Amino acid sequence: MAALALMVAACDEQKEAQPQASAQQQPQATPVGTVVLKAQTVGLVEEMPGRTVAFRKADVRPQVDGIIKERNFTEGGFVEAGDQLYMIDQAVYMAKLDAAQAELAKQRATLDQATKTLARYEKLIKTQAVSEQTYDDAVAAKAQANAAVAAAKAEIDQARINVEYTTVTAPISGQIGASSFSEGSLVTANQTSLLATITQLDPIYVDVTQAGGRLLKIKQAVQSGRIQGVETGNIEVSLIIDATGVEYPHVGTLQFSDVSVNETTGTVRLRAVFPNPEGVLLPGMFVRGQVRQGKLEGAFLVPQKAVMRRPDGTAYVYVIGDGKVVAKDIQIEQSQGSDWLVTDGVADGDELIIDGLQRIAPGAPVSGLPAETPKAAQ
Repeated sequence: MAALALMVAACDEQKEAQPQASAQQQPQATPVGTVVLKAQTVGLVEEMPGRTVAFRKADVRPQVDGIIKERNFTEGGFVEAGDQLYMIDQAVYMAKLDAAQAELAKQRATLDQATKTLARYEKLIKTQAVSEQTYDDAVAAKAQANAAVAAAKAEIDQARINVEYTTVTAPISGQIGASSFSEGSLVTANQTSLLATITQLDPIYVDVTQAGGRLLKIKQAVQSGRIQGVETGNIEVSLIIDATGVEYPHVGTLQFSDVSVNETTGTVRLRAVFPNPEGVLLPGMFVRGQVRQGKLEGAFLVPQKAVMRRPDGTAYVYVIGDGKVVAKDIQIEQSQGSDWLVTDGVADGDELIIDGLQRIAPGAPVSGLPAETPKAAQ
């Protein structure tokens, strides 16, 4: 009886152990962090390197020879267009102007005499009191006198212009730099050295560069209607100053793009204009321009940490399908902060795995736990 009892107990233990072994053989679902993807309209923002360029720049040079008598500006200050900057000694040019005016008076007297002589000969030629040769000489003398008067007037104009050039004025409004010459310096009309430079800083240009192929793709997408909201002459550009990493407080507007691609770099230059009332931006500064290039409808923002790449560079992600890991190839448009902008490969409502990727593989059973949802770029 004792032996029979032991046999019955052993059979019971064996039956209990069989379900436990079967449970141990079934793989358990791995917990992973997921987000649910939603199709949305995303603004395309392209970040491009660039530099600031003066809106206008004028080199001030003398147009007549002479000694500088006055300098009438503060170096580094603001000057208005037409302000007097330098005064060159006028004495020589005033004397030339006086001589030209005297020459004009002389030629006018000659013209008056030639006119009266011709008038007398016109009466006498009718009665043949003078020869035709004499009459022709009188006509020629008057014509020569008229030409001499015109030449004298031109000399006066030239002399007056030279007198005006002795006052060197600002051609544009802006900040004026250091003066290369001071009072008492001799300057010449054809010298290569400039007197000073005026730079207009408000507004200011910002030149950024974009890959030629990328620009072509955007234009094709705009023409096909895939990208919306691009209006010529109304494309906004924001700016980040490299030296500080701070965003510039004013928004600029895209002015134009070059019609050719740089053969060395393969890039196209885009020029934007920014207001610069505080003078924060100076020519030559390195900046990063963020150009808004329309909106893309039906796109997905996928966290960059959820995207993996194969050796050939193709990108893919893991999503949950029927409780198991499914790999999906995706098409990336561009980066948007910490996300990738994906235009193809995933669908609205897909449960994307973003945490625990190292512990799973395609086909493995998983259980999704909600994680932080990616935010759309504004």
